[in-house]
Amino acid sequence: MSFWFIQCLNGLSHASTLFMMAAGLTLVFGVTRIVNFAHGSFYMLGAMLAGHLLTQWVPSWSEQAHLYVLAILTGACAAALLGAAAEWCLFRPLRASPPLYPLVATFGLSLVVHDVLLAWMGPAEVFAPRFPGLKGSIQIGEDFFPQWQLVTLLLGPLVWLALHLLLTQTRWGRQVRAATQDRDMLDALGVNPAPLMMGVVVLGCGLAGLAGALQLPREPANLQMDLQMVVETFVVVVMGGLGSISGALFAAVLIGCVHAFGIYFFPQATLVLIFLTMAMVLAWRPQGLMGELPGAAPREEVAAFKGWTSQRVLILSTGLAWLVLSVLMVWVDDYTQHVLEDVFIMMLFGISLQAMMALSGWVSFGHAAYFGLGAYAAALSHLHWGFNAWQAALSGMLCAGLAAYAMSGLLQRSAGVYLAMLSLAFAQMVWASASQWISFTGGDNGLIGLQLLPRTSRTAFQWALITLSALSVLGLARLVRSSMGAALQAGRDAPLRATASGLNVRTLNNRVFWLSASLAGLAGSLWAISKGAVFPSVASVANSVDALMIVLLGGVHHLLGALSGSAFLVGVGSEMGRHFEYWRGFLGLLIMLLMVFAPEGIWGWRRRKDPWRGGHT
Repeated sequence: MSFWFIQCLNGLSHASTLFMMAAGLTLVFGVTRIVNFAHGSFYMLGAMLAGHLLTQWVPSWSEQAHLYVLAILTGACAAALLGAAAEWCLFRPLRASPPLYPLVATFGLSLVVHDVLLAWMGPAEVFAPRFPGLKGSIQIGEDFFPQWQLVTLLLGPLVWLALHLLLTQTRWGRQVRAATQDRDMLDALGVNPAPLMMGVVVLGCGLAGLAGALQLPREPANLQMDLQMVVETFVVVVMGGLGSISGALFAAVLIGCVHAFGIYFFPQATLVLIFLTMAMVLAWRPQGLMGELPGAAPREEVAAFKGWTSQRVLILSTGLAWLVLSVLMVWVDDYTQHVLEDVFIMMLFGISLQAMMALSGWVSFGHAAYFGLGAYAAALSHLHWGFNAWQAALSGMLCAGLAAYAMSGLLQRSAGVYLAMLSLAFAQMVWASASQWISFTGGDNGLIGLQLLPRTSRTAFQWALITLSALSVLGLARLVRSSMGAALQAGRDAPLRATASGLNVRTLNNRVFWLSASLAGLAGSLWAISKGAVFPSVASVANSVDALMIVLLGGVHHLLGALSGSAFLVGVGSEMGRHFEYWRGFLGLLIMLLMVFAPEGIWGWRRRKDPWRGGHT
């Protein structure tokens, strides 16, 4: 009996941390409508700063309880101050942008924070001492439970109570709730939204920093803790219902218990269970446990496609580009050849997502699932059945397409952020399976030594890769001009009117989704062929964000958007990696500048708007 009770306590302790993170993210999203991908960075900052205070800068603070608490609060305050700076410099200019642009911009912010902390504090983990007076355990039956975890368990409900009172019993809290429900009406009533949003962001980021600092007595702080925590936080927020603090609490408890019992009973499938739970909840209630169904979305300006020339000019220019690149591949050195291969493979990956986003309006935070399935299908079919490169590539396409066919029915029931997060849940299940199913996928060691591409066939592979890239551009242009493309755009811009006109919007969206996933699977297969190895990172959330960045940096509705975005992300990233130690920070800064000053992508910089004045520059 004590075992079950201890496991419940472990789950509730983990749930308290998740709730503090999720509450902050819920507040920020509810008022600003910004999906803050850098929320884990504030968590990491609070933990790293408090850890260095206790171990290196002022180690005497670790010997007294009140000074230990001061170090924890210092970490939380530092996260809150960084949140204030981010709101002023980044969130405010992007306030009127579609949700994806702040997502990519905050991913750039997370890269900057990571490299700043790396340069300031170094790469080593920080092992803080246990809290004075709470270093032991309490006995429950025949088992023991750490005293500090009991404290963190109690802090979660206390934080919920404090937030509940703040939001229901104060004027500021009522304004926050009003801004969450109808920000335009609040603005019309004369309430200045700027200080309100600043306060919400400071509070949310401070809670994230507090959650990170509270982990020090139980686990070390490191520079990898941000990504894992922010993904779990997204799960909790979406499961609970966007904008619902109480829903976040219930979802955190559910995920915490699944985590605690999963580690004991299913240690090889714990991560899969977490995201499977999220998928089941969203399949049952697409709006989350305590969320509300979204109302009618405000009508936006219809997206216009750019860069579409006449068909003859497009074919001639594409053929000329193919000829130039084919000759270039022969004359450049091996390093440049590998970089160009990566550019074209990621371009195919980006076009697969661009086709879905531009034509159907579906947004995927987990498109790397199909890229990863294609890569693993190609590798496994080669290892087990002896497939050659092109047979393996076709098997990767087929595997990704079948997975999309199985997922399409579930995704149709969701929309907006819920659909994006459901796709993220599927991608994380694929990534977790690849990481933990060691006997089949090799786990973190991956599948290496693939002889899919003999060295003598490298040039032929590169020509084929350039040809596939050119055909994908021509195919996207043809699809946009076709009757199917017109129907997809009608369903995207006015779904009710399109349905009333006799269009089967659901079937059309499914078709472009299957096509998109199959092309992503082809890109993953080509990645496996090019690298000769496959690792779980091909299905990671970072790879999904890379695809989003490629599309948004190049321009969702620009024909050459995926090519320019891939060239920028892969090419510039590779060159920075060669010449700068902290290249991720520089890349993140460039991404933030592009999102603020050129929200239409690299091709839209001439038509950018002044983000602070709202006028054209």
